[in-house]
Amino acid sequence: MLNISTALKDALGAEVTTLAMCWKLTRKDSVVLGFTEYDQNLVIDGLTCKAAAGVSATAITSSLGVKVGNLEIEGMLSDEAIAEADILAGLYDDAQIDVWLVDYTNLALGKLHLKTGWLGQIRIENGVFVAEVRGLSAALQRTLGEVYTPHCRARFGDARCQFSLSSVTHSGTFTAIENSLILKDSARTQSSGYFDYGTLRMTSGANNGQLREISAYEVGKFTLREPFGFAVALGDSYVAIAGCDKRFETCASRFANALNFRGEPHVPGTDRIFTTASTR
Repeated sequence: MLNISTALKDALGAEVTTLAMCWKLTRKDSVVLGFTEYDQNLVIDGLTCKAAAGVSATAITSSLGVKVGNLEIEGMLSDEAIAEADILAGLYDDAQIDVWLVDYTNLALGKLHLKTGWLGQIRIENGVFVAEVRGLSAALQRTLGEVYTPHCRARFGDARCQFSLSSVTHSGTFTAIENSLILKDSARTQSSGYFDYGTLRMTSGANNGQLREISAYEVGKFTLREPFGFAVALGDSYVAIAGCDKRFETCASRFANALNFRGEPHVPGTDRIFTTASTR
């Protein structure tokens, strides 16, 4: 049951309404932002909800059961509101969002809470961002448990893998920037493929603390899966951790960690089963 004041309830039931939707974004770095679809800033519970031009939300739908409700927020990218570089840097990933409805002519009436959720997929199209909002029931849609697979299901270096990453962790600075995805360090002497499937974390510069996956590595050259949110500069420092391709052969021969392999490499696959059945 929604708990709202009698005065706000009467305002909602009036023939002519003066309502505006507001939303509060709480990022994982504790930065709190407020926005409203009204054409002037509104101060709600001490938070200034900015009248960001071009920022709007779709209609909210909710249903009984565990079906995920629908809500999307979209708006123009700008430095004053939400910058494209911040989105690409992951600053808005999994940000909590609270959506309210208020009477902009009399904020003292209180607010009607419409939804609490977290930002999911964010896409950028022609200078416009569109953010999907996932509600509390979204967690019930996740697949639980594990299935048999020939590849390892553990994350490289986690509690199940138990391999110490200290021996495959290396730091350095970039000596050449080919483009946003290809970064070079002439001091790196590891053989090609050493950092494939690994990670690279920046330890200085505009991207300090940001992490990206390494799709390929040649001697002295990293190729990233996605660019960093800001341009990488010469001399920026980093920490790179070698990766694992999740195959049993790699686990046994390269890392000597076959005892902790979390897969079933010897379980016959569907090809083997069908071949066996067809020969009978």
